[in-house]
Order: sequence, then structure tokens, then C-alpha cells
Amino acid sequence: MLHTRFDPLSELDPFAGMRHMQNEMNRMFGGPDPARRTTSYPPMNFWVGPDSIVMTAELPGLSDDSIDLTVHDTMISVQGEFVDQDSGDDLVWHRRERPKGKFSRSVELPFRVDANKIEARFESGVLTVEMQRPEEEKPKRIEIKS
Repeated sequence: MLHTRFDPLSELDPFAGMRHMQNEMNRMFGGPDPARRTTSYPPMNFWVGPDSIVMTAELPGLSDDSIDLTVHDTMISVQGEFVDQDSGDDLVWHRRERPKGKFSRSVELPFRVDANKIEARFESGVLTVEMQRPEEEKPKRIEIKS
């Protein structure tokens, strides 16, 4: 059921009703909702194993040489820039949701990683980084004697 409300300014704006209906449809079907967007970009996932941590980040439209990836101690940082190729004085945007401009995101890791044992791949717009724990910091199983 669509929610309706009276807006006295809507009589002055012929498109207000359509925008309201679009917002309600987006809300109902999980479409883009600016109020629900996170400010962290790019979106990242992390999962931890006993010897390593893996990060994936979605970076559609970029190339591997346009991404700056750094790891220092327990911090990983991803930086880059989306070049605005769709620009010009003659363009009038109807809707613009894809990112543009520079971005930078840093995330604290749960443990130190060995800088010499990091593998990064970039395929189909997804950056995957596997980082190994230093040998001296890996959990060691202790045998208990009876």
C-alpha cells in the first residue's frame, strides 16, 4: 500500500507527485534510497582464517592501475578516482547514481600482516587482497600433558 500525504507545495510542482510515488516504490522494492546509503566507499568485506585475512572491495569501472592499495601495520587503505567521462555543457542529467571523483577508505585489521606475503587481484571490478599473518604471531597449539 502506498502512503500518501498532503503537501501544499505539490500543487506548484507538477512532478512532485511522481517523485513521491518513485520514492515510495523504491522503498517498497528495496531500490535506491539516499537515506539508506552508507558514506563508506568502496564497500568492503573481510573474512578471517587462522593464518590470514581476505578483503574484497567493489570498484566497478576502474582499472587495476588506477587503484592505490597500501597496507601498514594493522591498517589497509584503498584510494582511487572515478574519472567523469560523461561531462559537458550540453548534458542534462535525469538521474546520476554512479560515483565520481576521488575516494579513500582505510580499515583497521584485527592483527598485523606480513607485508611480504600480500596478494592482490583485480577481476571484473572486484579487488581481492589476501594478507598473511606473520609466522611469529600465528596462534600456536600447545600440547597439554597429563
